[in-house]
Amino acid sequence: MNVLMLHGINHNMFGKRDPVQYGTITLAEIDARLKALGGELGAEVECFQTNSEADMCERIHKGFVDGVDAVLINAGAWTHYSYGIRDALAILTCPVIELHMSNIHAREPFRHVSVFAEIVRGQICGFGVDSYLLALRAAVSAVKG
Repeated sequence: MNVLMLHGINHNMFGKRDPVQYGTITLAEIDARLKALGGELGAEVECFQTNSEADMCERIHKGFVDGVDAVLINAGAWTHYSYGIRDALAILTCPVIELHMSNIHAREPFRHVSVFAEIVRGQICGFGVDSYLLALRAAVSAVKG
């Protein structure tokens, strides 16, 4: 099983950016935890991070062409306004799980809206790094049916 993890804008700054919201874990540490759990669950996890909306759309398109089994996405701020990424995600035929380290529903009002919500299988938020691990478990479960 192949799972694609998509990290969005500013996530390369995890560990340095707003530790109250995001903790001190780095993106490399998150990716390592995902890959380790993936190994336990029989899933190969490929991780991709970009600060370019166009590159994110291109990677989603490649995921479709490659036939990935599931996609996890933490798009960061793009979650709240990127119809381009939303439309790219809508092309996918596999389960897509949206995730966030912070509870977006307990933050600023603009963060309460996800333009992806209507097209993803589900959303996990508010559990810090565990949001990633819970999302991977949900994706594997969705694929195995």
